[in-house]
Amino acid sequence: MCRSVELRQAVLARNDDGARELRARLLARGTVAVNLLSSPGSGKTALLEAELGLARERGIAVAALTADLATENDAVRLARSGVPVKQVLTDGLCHLETAMLAGQLAGWLPEGTRLLFVENVGNLVCPASYDLGESLRVTLASVTEGEDKPLKYPTAFGLANLVLVTKADLAAAVDFDEAAFLAAVARVNPGVEVVFTSARTGQGVGELLDRALAVLDGGQVHRPVMAAAPQHGHGHSHGPEHSHEHSHEHSHGHADAAAELS
Repeated sequence: MCRSVELRQAVLARNDDGARELRARLLARGTVAVNLLSSPGSGKTALLEAELGLARERGIAVAALTADLATENDAVRLARSGVPVKQVLTDGLCHLETAMLAGQLAGWLPEGTRLLFVENVGNLVCPASYDLGESLRVTLASVTEGEDKPLKYPTAFGLANLVLVTKADLAAAVDFDEAAFLAAVARVNPGVEVVFTSARTGQGVGELLDRALAVLDGGQVHRPVMAAAPQHGHGHSHGPEHSHEHSHEHSHGHADAAAELS
């Protein structure tokens, strides 16, 4: 058991080193990365498509990289916005890691890109443990998923800089308890901003873009208190912004590809 914990810690520490390097390189070229986490079917792709379209209308240079286990369906949808989009197939891996992301960005990320949106694999467990070099981490949940989602996945919500509630137009139909959801978020991430959205009606569309631009312009984002996100007994603290409820004994190596970014 101790060997397993040590291996997980080594994998995550190596990923964090690469993430710090990638974040520095992106910021040096004037790019803010936004990491989007959610369950499958949360409406993340629909909302991101709307945000990308709005960015293009406003003349903001953005790009999107979307990760999935299989199919390029999400990339096809996002490409309709008219911005640069790239699909990453993880071949069964349930999360992105920094080395994977850096390798995909090298030679592809267009010069002058101000915002890079990374649509992580649909999963609220594995991706929560991996810093991807983002400057803004956003966790999404739809009203159809239930009010206790933040309590079931405290790391994903506890480490978020922003929480987006999607499919808000369905709240009444599914008897969504807004007060209960907000209370659950507050338990794992006190003070984090929660924004209600609907890609179908346009409610809240543009809020994600505005928050990302604020970070790009030097604005401060909410930094969660790590004590709010349980460590589940393995005694490992993953730096000021990350803790772990689940980790994989899997690594794609060092994020040396980050050095190739101009």
